Amino acid sequence: MKTNKIKGGLSLIAFSALTILASCTAGFEDANRPDGNLSREDLKKDNYATGSFMIQLQNEAFPEQENTYQMNVDLIGNYLGRYMTYANNGFSNNNFVMMNAPTGWANYPFKDCTPKVVSAFKEVYDYTDGEGINYAWALILRAQAFLRLTDIYGPYPIGAESDPNAYSSQEKVYKELILDLDSATNILAPMVAADPNLTVSADYDHVYGGKFAKWLKFANSLKLRMAIRMRFADPAYARQVGEAAVAGGVITSNDDNLEITYVPNGQYKTSVEWGDSRACADIESYMNGYKDPRITKYFKATETAGDRAVIGCLAGAAIGNKATAMSVYSAANIEQNSRGVWMTAAEITFCRAEGALAGWSGMGGSVEELYNQAIRLSFEQWGAGGVDAYLQDATSTPAAYVDAEGGFGKPMPAASTITIKWDESASNEVKLERLITQKWIAGFPNGDEGWAELRRTGYPKVFDVARNTTIKVANRVPFCTEEPINNKDNYEKAVQLLGGADNYTTKLWWQR
Repeated sequence: MKTNKIKGGLSLIAFSALTILASCTAGFEDANRPDGNLSREDLKKDNYATGSFMIQLQNEAFPEQENTYQMNVDLIGNYLGRYMTYANNGFSNNNFVMMNAPTGWANYPFKDCTPKVVSAFKEVYDYTDGEGINYAWALILRAQAFLRLTDIYGPYPIGAESDPNAYSSQEKVYKELILDLDSATNILAPMVAADPNLTVSADYDHVYGGKFAKWLKFANSLKLRMAIRMRFADPAYARQVGEAAVAGGVITSNDDNLEITYVPNGQYKTSVEWGDSRACADIESYMNGYKDPRITKYFKATETAGDRAVIGCLAGAAIGNKATAMSVYSAANIEQNSRGVWMTAAEITFCRAEGALAGWSGMGGSVEELYNQAIRLSFEQWGAGGVDAYLQDATSTPAAYVDAEGGFGKPMPAASTITIKWDESASNEVKLERLITQKWIAGFPNGDEGWAELRRTGYPKVFDVARNTTIKVANRVPFCTEEPINNKDNYEKAVQLLGGADNYTTKLWWQR
């Protein structure tokens, strides 16, 4: 099988991961490594052998544990995707928005996530012999985790080369992960066709409760997400993958949204309990300008009365005092037991709309029909009213930014004049801006995807960083600083594969 050759990839990292596995049990509940007195065959019968490792893969694919969430998601994707920004003055001068984050921050996803994914996947592979439903599930989870990592750094070591610590180009990473997803769907599709209610490993599935028809839809949806991501870099291949993904069956209903149960929710810790993050001015500007009813579903009113209920903070603002920033800017409107949201019917319907805009076949409707449907799905997801009026609004535009009284930013003119109502007579570029702007708004709180859209399309248009940097949004995070020492030859090859300097400004493969 194609995936056999990368089952044991990153062996040096994996060994170190196994030594820390016992401490990586947040969210595992009572599922620990199985008792060594049980036979291998007994363990395979009830999935006990793989259960804890499947939970570990879920926790890395969709990281909600507070430290993992903050370091791997909030400080990077949420801030660079312009959904949230820092309220902690300790983060103010060195961070990813300013493109000078502390070394430990930049290294963290590589050092923390990668070994856990590799070690857990290897255990699942060994117990399943690379076959069956749990193996397919592990392939899907590993693809999700590695996709997030390659979209942070670019070229990445996924074990696809003869040297397990060698980096693959981002193009190769994408194509290898799609092959893995194909392998997974080839296993799952006939099983689900035979039994649409197929339920396996429910106790270990914190997403779908073991319902594999839903995992099949997620796998196809993940392929569609990847196809859209690379549609400018490899149009023919992207179309092939995207059309096949939709034909295979993608998420079309909020009942199938990818949401994971992890208490306490990661964003609750970072924004509400710790107060380290607050709404970003960019999303606030669009949503207040559009009079978007979802804004109070996304964010809480400020603690200090202002000229509007929800007030965001400029990315790159010089935060002088955390307590003040927490008071004058809006926190995320989320509870500790809220489910973490990682993929939605709205996002995938927007992907289908963009596929239709690109001329792909079988997307299930016209661009306009799918655009409107995606917005309706987002309003439904958040329990917001007024979607009919919103869709017909042809005059509202993003608002100019006015800082909170006593805040740390400065006034900014509106970044865009794009309106909401679909205009079939507009140019394809205007259509793309309108579509991506609404996709970005609906994508909250998944900052990884918001950041990807900004890099891939340049939309939505966003404010300049409050304190000037070379570009508005970082294109990537530099490679782990330990790699030039511990993995020198492979690091140098990785920089060659990157095609530019190992810094924040070099573009990823799918941006070109």
